[in-house]
Amino acid sequence: MQPRLVAVFGPLKGSVVLVSAELTVGRHPSNEVYLEDELVSRRHCSVVFQGGRICIRDLQSRNGTFVNGTAVSDKSLEHGDRIRIGHTQFLYLEHEDSLENAPAFDREGDDCLATMLTQRVSPDELLYGPTDNLAQTVAARRARDLSTLLRVSSSINAIRNPEQLQHRLLEVLLEVLPARRAAILLVGHRRDVFISGTYRNRAGGEQPFRISHSITHRVLSEGEALMSSDVLADGASSSTTSLIPDEVRSVICVPLQVFDARLGVIYADSGIVRDCFDKDHLRLINAIAGIAAVSLEHARYVEWLEGENLRLKEEIKIDHDMIGKSPRMQGVYQFVQKVAASDSTVLILGESGTGKELVARAIHNGSRRSNGPFVAINCGAIVGTLLESELFGHEKGAFTGATTQRKGKIEFADHGTLFLDEIAELAPTLQAVLLRVLQHREFERVGGNRTIQVNVRIIAATNCNLEEAIKDGRFRQDLYYRLKVVSIEMPPLSQRREDIVLLAAHFVQKYSQKTTRSVLGITPEAYRLLSNYDWPGNVRELENTIERAVVLGTSEYIRPEDLPESLTEKRPTKEAGASTYHSQLNETKRAVIRRAFQQAGGSYTDAARLLDLHPNYLHRLIRNLEMKAELKDE
Repeated sequence: MQPRLVAVFGPLKGSVVLVSAELTVGRHPSNEVYLEDELVSRRHCSVVFQGGRICIRDLQSRNGTFVNGTAVSDKSLEHGDRIRIGHTQFLYLEHEDSLENAPAFDREGDDCLATMLTQRVSPDELLYGPTDNLAQTVAARRARDLSTLLRVSSSINAIRNPEQLQHRLLEVLLEVLPARRAAILLVGHRRDVFISGTYRNRAGGEQPFRISHSITHRVLSEGEALMSSDVLADGASSSTTSLIPDEVRSVICVPLQVFDARLGVIYADSGIVRDCFDKDHLRLINAIAGIAAVSLEHARYVEWLEGENLRLKEEIKIDHDMIGKSPRMQGVYQFVQKVAASDSTVLILGESGTGKELVARAIHNGSRRSNGPFVAINCGAIVGTLLESELFGHEKGAFTGATTQRKGKIEFADHGTLFLDEIAELAPTLQAVLLRVLQHREFERVGGNRTIQVNVRIIAATNCNLEEAIKDGRFRQDLYYRLKVVSIEMPPLSQRREDIVLLAAHFVQKYSQKTTRSVLGITPEAYRLLSNYDWPGNVRELENTIERAVVLGTSEYIRPEDLPESLTEKRPTKEAGASTYHSQLNETKRAVIRRAFQQAGGSYTDAARLLDLHPNYLHRLIRNLEMKAELKDE
């Protein structure tokens, strides 16, 4: 058999890695064994041939490489060694045993002594691996137990429901242990009280049975496994009178523990002397408990997350693609939650690129109209003569080129939501027609005389000051008040800087997948530049900046040199420091511009000529470097 590493815990659980040449293990995808684990270094360790043996070498990893629970730097591997790297555990196997498919216990080969007393065994004593010169039969049994662990791991790996997982575990336990009955008892928020129990007996029943509370609570409180080979002859268990009526002769109980948290216990008993448990059974069930505890904790956590997700969706009743946890964005989420339940007209104000359409879609998704259409139209992107037809539709022959009847956006949005972006660009004649739609929910197609009724909710948005437009006669006051039943102003990105990091990370992941270029993140220096910039184009400008950096960058991380000059030329804050390459480069630019202005007597045109720059570029450079006030004073 070719030497191999078998993953029994962690993200690669169930995988087999053949050891045919030197291989490396680490968090970077270039390694032969790639572990996506924050506890694993980029190049964590390697497995190499050395002096006719296979050795494992730690490559100065941050959290160490462990063999059989001991940190190692360079160690020769033996058959059955356990290797832990981060959250992942491997078994090193050099040969197969012909009996690996046999049961994990052998009644004929086990000598069970009724005089064996109750044993409390610490986790260190239950580690797998030979500790002395064991007989060949014991070695074979250990190999079968290792095979059993692989089957257990494979069996429960795909189960995500905690209840199904417990039932499957009990089935496996009764397959590999000479037990009559088995149970899994779990605790809740109070770590000293069992709140649930799953039971199973060899005959297939799932009815609860008597369990020794003194044993289970002792194991739970002390975190140490306990085994008794003969309860009746064991003085240490004489107080467990609850076992006597069921003629229990042998008991085994191990804790379910993840790190320092105890989830509960696994309990099994037997009523036949020849089926009594021994220390090898205890080792096996303890190893199964280690696998089960991790899987059970994950399953319970997934179940909690799903329940929490449903609860939050029920509470908020909206679905949106907005990103942000700042107080301003929390206010936006609350606004969406409140107005989504009604059919009121909504006016969304805010600078370009702040996500006004996302809010409109969130309101639609959270409303009773969510199963209906969401139709969006940009009033400023269509010529006025065509916008009327686009909105209201037209009859055949209404104008040159109208060869067929055509429905408008309002009709398409029937029983749904119509989103009118850049509403301030709507022509005065169309404003009057839209006012009628808002008042009576009816209109006529261009060239038609038939009144059409629609059931539509209208949400409008603009980045203009509509009150100023009313004063200038560019917008109808009555339409403004019809639109502004409820309104919200989207915060610019400069007023929610704490969301920049979240948005940037989201866009890195989005465009890394879209461009199939591996970008792992953003350097701290680049993050400081992103957070220090005012983002006049808001989220749209940030998204374009990150996309540009992903496309043009050359490293695994977005660095300051991948960002536009408008970000790198901005004066750094005190927290950002002044020792970086870009900050020193910007100081040099400022010194050159100051000297040119002094020589030009304060003239922008003459300074641009001296610097051999276009005046418009010099103006932009001065604005980016925040020198306008400084040069004006000079």
